[in-house]
Amino acid sequence: MQIELDRTLSSVNGMPPISPETQAHWYAVHTRPRHEKKVAADLQERGVVTYLPLLAQVRRWSDRRKTIQVPLFPCYAFVHSIFDMRLRLALYGAQGALGFVGPNNQGVPIPDVQIESIRTLLTANVPLTPYPLLKIGQRVRVRGGALDGVEGTLATKGHRQLVVSVESVHASFSISIEGYDIEPA
Repeated sequence: MQIELDRTLSSVNGMPPISPETQAHWYAVHTRPRHEKKVAADLQERGVVTYLPLLAQVRRWSDRRKTIQVPLFPCYAFVHSIFDMRLRLALYGAQGALGFVGPNNQGVPIPDVQIESIRTLLTANVPLTPYPLLKIGQRVRVRGGALDGVEGTLATKGHRQLVVSVESVHASFSISIEGYDIEPA
């Protein structure tokens, strides 16, 4: 009923009916290394709404320390637009842009709530540390501590578990890895 009302209102205003394909979504743009700021600026000059989440980091040189803004997601920027030919032309005209993130550079819409969560955390100055995306069932390795170098499969039952298997004897055991840093193996 709401969709019919929206279509009626948009056709009354002389605009075509609203469809999911003509709504603006967030898309990730893959950039060349260290070109994120340039791509975001170029796209913004072309009228595209962009978002580049930046993280303040203190860098130390031999003679000084300086706080610099680095991308939270290296080699990526975000755009909010309708996915059409104008957006493609703007993207491929931007120096340092490689394409959209998705199969065949088609771009995969990113839920608004994910971008808003990032904005909220950065605005609240919550300390953030980049962390690799790990999925349940993925092979991982423990970094540091008494278990440094131990590899297994990430599992969870309320808390993080590492399943270590000896496939030749068809046996496995699990240990709790709460408090340990892990990385993809």
